[in-house]
Amino acid sequence: MPAFTIIDALDVIIIAFFIYKLMLIMKGTRATSIIKGLAVVFVANAFARFARLRTVTWVLTQGTTVMLVALPVVFYPELRRALEHLGRGQIFSRLTSLDPQETRQVVEAVVRAVHLMAQGRIGALIVFEREIGLEEYIESGVRLESLISTEILLNIFSPRTPLHDGAVIIRGDRIVAAGSLLPLTDKVTLPTELGTRHRAALGVTEVSDAIVIVVSEETGTISTTISGILQRGHDDNSLRTTLTNELEKSGSVLKGWTR
Repeated sequence: MPAFTIIDALDVIIIAFFIYKLMLIMKGTRATSIIKGLAVVFVANAFARFARLRTVTWVLTQGTTVMLVALPVVFYPELRRALEHLGRGQIFSRLTSLDPQETRQVVEAVVRAVHLMAQGRIGALIVFEREIGLEEYIESGVRLESLISTEILLNIFSPRTPLHDGAVIIRGDRIVAAGSLLPLTDKVTLPTELGTRHRAALGVTEVSDAIVIVVSEETGTISTTISGILQRGHDDNSLRTTLTNELEKSGSVLKGWTR
């Protein structure tokens, strides 16, 4: 058996690094669930071989072969995203977190905008991305990569602008996209006065750890959704407290890619 050399160790480290970066890019997308399903199939296949269940082994082996052939198609969005990161040099970057002062500045800008929109009965849907990525929803909107300000949020959600009907998605201290489409909740027990914005806010928090603010254009009511739970009737102070507490948990506010 050949000796394990420094070159072999470097070889393993390089592959492990790129696999780790790929996992970060896919984190929070539908690919995560698919990978979990594949892991279950592989474990079941190994168990069937160990138990000498020949028919089960044959079925799982054939199914695994089909899935491996289909992987490039299934993971096309994630592979494209990985290549984009490589092209922009972000494969060698890391995610940094906002410090408490930056978090408070973001919260204040958003709270001021929400207060003014509630007063003017301007509907709004604002999503804070946390640890689970929202890239597939970001791609459904218009990329902005803009620093957060009260004025920009007011302009985006003004009824006469083309992006006011979709969601704004915030990553760290930047508005990464506007006009984004979100998944709707399947809950049938919601009050009838809650419209598409509230259903979208619930839907995205059912599949991610995002925090969402909703402003009703009919009543001006301010609501938040976290983990699929809707809280209505916020004022400025309760909204500020909720956002600050949630965004500062475990350093969950990701600022972005830095080299």
